[in-house]
Amino acid sequence: MALLHEPITESIIAAAVEVHRHLGPGLLESAYEACFVHELISRGVEFQRQLDLPVEYKGLRLDAGYRLDVVVARAVVVEIKAVDTLSHVHEAQLLTYLRLSGLRVGLLINFNVPMLRDGVKRRVI
Repeated sequence: MALLHEPITESIIAAAVEVHRHLGPGLLESAYEACFVHELISRGVEFQRQLDLPVEYKGLRLDAGYRLDVVVARAVVVEIKAVDTLSHVHEAQLLTYLRLSGLRVGLLINFNVPMLRDGVKRRVI
């Protein structure tokens, strides 16, 4: 499954690198998200932003206030962070979002790092 999504994740990471190259670390998550989606638009990449994610509980779909930052090509969840260090909680959040959304591939991107490659985590369930 991951190999099928590799071209998509490569284009996502390339867009994130471009944003990081221009902005560097130290901004708010919302600034990185705005610039990231602008970069996706300029590259002609299909995406959805701030997508509501209901929780299924005992056969009910409940609005619990969850939102996916960006979903690219209806296939890859991108969770954007601007934190000192990614923690297990951030990874657990991404895995939960994948499970709830039914999608299999996710990228956790932390822009608050000197080198973006150190802030990217890819997860496949």
